[in-house]
Amino acid sequence: MPKQSTPKYRAPALDKGLDILELLAGSPVPLSIAEVSEGVGRSRGEIFRMLQVLEERDYITRGEGDSGYSITPRLFRLGMEQPPLKTAVEAALPVMHRLAHAVDQSCHLVVPSREQIVVIARIDPPGEIGLVVRVGHRRPLSQATSGHVLLAFQTDEVQKLWLDMIAAHEPELDRKKLLKHAALVHGRGYASAASHIVDGVTDLSAPVLQHGSAVCALTVPFIERRASAISEKMTLEHLRQAAADISDILQYGGPSRAD
Repeated sequence: MPKQSTPKYRAPALDKGLDILELLAGSPVPLSIAEVSEGVGRSRGEIFRMLQVLEERDYITRGEGDSGYSITPRLFRLGMEQPPLKTAVEAALPVMHRLAHAVDQSCHLVVPSREQIVVIARIDPPGEIGLVVRVGHRRPLSQATSGHVLLAFQTDEVQKLWLDMIAAHEPELDRKKLLKHAALVHGRGYASAASHIVDGVTDLSAPVLQHGSAVCALTVPFIERRASAISEKMTLEHLRQAAADISDILQYGGPSRAD
């Protein structure tokens, strides 16, 4: 796989393993040995033992009928052990449970991951109807309501860095339009938009803040139900309060306090 710069030190075996993991992580379907070999630009003989080791260590797995290799959640689980993420999830989960029961909808917590967003926690809806987004789900940051929230509540310097990363993967990105939208989101304090994926769903998202910048976005994929007394407006109020509660826990170690 192409490298952005020539490294000072080389570890060929590690290079091969990382190339394979990055290739499989970016593929929506399992890949055969031949496809992995072609994708990383190495011979089948070079990668055969590496695939075996990665499979034994549970970083990759083979599908039924030996349909090909795909990445497992092991790397995601390792990343979740990082203190900032682990602390955020531990702080958020009790609040998310209360939010889901208050609005009778699911909710999920999102963090930035380079030019994408990734779901790190979710609470299923207490009732029988709701949209659930799986933990580990990724989407381009520029195309996600929660991504717009994360971008909106960053410093100018961080916004520029993020936009550079996004533009490297989306050459047609309209930076001015995205920044203008982010400014609107910042002014309102939340984002609300029709789902890009599912008809009839409105994504409501609010920032979880530390020192004025968004470290996470708390999101409710709102489904309007005829029999429910909880409106979108009420859901948004509960969502914003829940995001503020998590922010206060991260900042001060306790729940949101009344002024």
